[in-house]
Amino acid sequence: MQPNSFPWQSPLPCSNSLPATCTTGQSKVAAWLQDSEEMDRCAEDLAHCQSNLVELSKLLQNLEILQRTQSAPNFTDMQANCVDISKKDKRVTRRWRTKSVSKDTKIQLQVPFSATMSPVRLHSSNPNLCADIEFQTPPSHLTDPLESSTDYTKLQEEFCLIAQKVHSLLKSAFNSIAIEKEKLKQMVSEQDHSKGHSTQMARLRQSLSQALNQNAELRSRLNRIHSESIICDQVVSVNIIPSPDEAGEQIHVSLPLSQQVANESRLSMSESVSEFFDAQEVLLSASSSENEASDDESYISDVSDNISEDNTSVADNISRQILNGELTGGAFRNGRRTCLPAPCPDTSNINLWNILRNNIGKDLSKVSMPVELNEPLNTLQHLCEEMEYSELLDKASETDDPYERMVLVAAFAVSGYCSTYFRAGSKPFNPVLGETYECIREDKGFRFFSEQVSHHPPISACHCESKNFVFWQDIRWKNKFWGKSMEILPVGTLNVMLPKYGDYYVWNKVTTCIHNILSGRRWIEHYGEVTIRNTKSSVCICKLTFVKVNYWNSNMNEVQGVVIDQEGKVVHRLFGKWHEGLFCGVAPSAKCIWRPGSMPTNYELYYGFTRFAIELNELDPVLKDLLPPTDARFRPDQRFLEEGNLEAAASEKQRVEELQRSRRRYMEENNLEHIPKFFNR
Repeated sequence: MQPNSFPWQSPLPCSNSLPATCTTGQSKVAAWLQDSEEMDRCAEDLAHCQSNLVELSKLLQNLEILQRTQSAPNFTDMQANCVDISKKDKRVTRRWRTKSVSKDTKIQLQVPFSATMSPVRLHSSNPNLCADIEFQTPPSHLTDPLESSTDYTKLQEEFCLIAQKVHSLLKSAFNSIAIEKEKLKQMVSEQDHSKGHSTQMARLRQSLSQALNQNAELRSRLNRIHSESIICDQVVSVNIIPSPDEAGEQIHVSLPLSQQVANESRLSMSESVSEFFDAQEVLLSASSSENEASDDESYISDVSDNISEDNTSVADNISRQILNGELTGGAFRNGRRTCLPAPCPDTSNINLWNILRNNIGKDLSKVSMPVELNEPLNTLQHLCEEMEYSELLDKASETDDPYERMVLVAAFAVSGYCSTYFRAGSKPFNPVLGETYECIREDKGFRFFSEQVSHHPPISACHCESKNFVFWQDIRWKNKFWGKSMEILPVGTLNVMLPKYGDYYVWNKVTTCIHNILSGRRWIEHYGEVTIRNTKSSVCICKLTFVKVNYWNSNMNEVQGVVIDQEGKVVHRLFGKWHEGLFCGVAPSAKCIWRPGSMPTNYELYYGFTRFAIELNELDPVLKDLLPPTDARFRPDQRFLEEGNLEAAASEKQRVEELQRSRRRYMEENNLEHIPKFFNR
């Protein structure tokens, strides 16, 4: 029997019965119906099973006939007994019954018949019972009792064998149907999944189209701006390129702060060197894992469907990419360098355990480290590095909505940590008491100044201002070494003022932990709570959480936050990662607030520095005569390390440390107190 003749099996649809406009999922189902080997095997098993069932039915009928026949009494024996009794004239009353047979043998007494027996009738009062019994002629194949018993046993065995075959065939068919059921279910789920994502794909295509249009517009705008700009070799006075919204206004920036510092703090070289005191040893570095954001896609949000046209950090990122392709000679059009003079040294032969084993649980501010573990920047320059994305504050100063301003300030607070992501392999130099650093960025429109105002405890202070904001902070660093990791606990506040709206924002820093100090690949983690408050207004506050990695949460570098109004209602939700970007809203329709710029070429070989960090220690020939001797750019050990001269850097570092210890003892013996030159307590 053919498989398609089963009454319980529906005919399989062929490809001609499917509509011409079927989807990909329907095509998969049609292919499955035509090419499924499991279903063909199942049909063959069912066909064999049906033929076996027919044989079982016939065997069952034969068994029933034999069973009915064997249940009758053996009349041949009965007749012989009756004749013997009549001859002996013995009147014995006998009760007839069917002899029971064992269930195991399944053999019953057969009832043979004689062809010559005449019909008689039984009666209970007649001693000659044979005279009254009426017989019928049985089938010829049941005349022999032994032969009938053997046939019955054979039929039973044959029935069991065929029943086992049927069972195995049905089991195989069931397994085949189960396999095909799972295949069909998977195809149907894929079809439903594709239908469910069709609208989302349409939105993604639309968003991509909008992003490409905005990209083309930004590129054309930047090309126009750069074509109209004038490259100026003078660093003392420059014109800042205006934004498109301020096309009619140019910003003129001079260097009064630099000149003022140079005039007021001009020290002799001996006084300058003698001010180098032993300061804290802080590792502000980060993991050296790969940056997943490509140069061409770093300005496109992975989650956002709405990309802000006025996102200045995005525009700055694209600007850097364009400049990389246009410039030659290893310098930007602003005249700043794009690469360090020498790569970082190999530190694989340094045994940190011999240095740190006696300082577990202690403060490492007084522990001298090999110069190979340093990077050619100090903590004062790290404070300036937090201003890399100051355009977020510029944008906040132009935003009327107080909740949106709070979101931008929160993004600025998070952006200060992104530069540490690739810096786990090195530590900054320790600024000495009285050391300063200033940075005037014409392209960003701000002036920055910092000073080491205290030695014990070590405290660094900085001040930054532009036409749109004022930023300052004073931070004290506490650090603890725990054997495998090192914790850095900052104590202090960060402050931002937006003069246009009279806002004054205050927030704190989170704890930093560097893992695998002694062995393995080092990586950095920031965790803790940040609360941003506007002390001049109680309209809203922002709470950020830098999530700590643990057994239950394996998402590294995750940041979550909310902007809450006066009634405690959530106005904006923030999420992201401090090394990848911050988003506002709910995925997948969240808006990208900030994303870091792309890393320079071969950044792994140059301490993991960003483009902004590469420019911080550059000593311009023009500025060299204007900077005070206390500026961090004049530190000899830091400069030798940047140039790759490790021997000279180690010698100068040891000499400076000894000089600062001598100066500290002198001040303690004479009860002298250091007074900061540019900051008041």
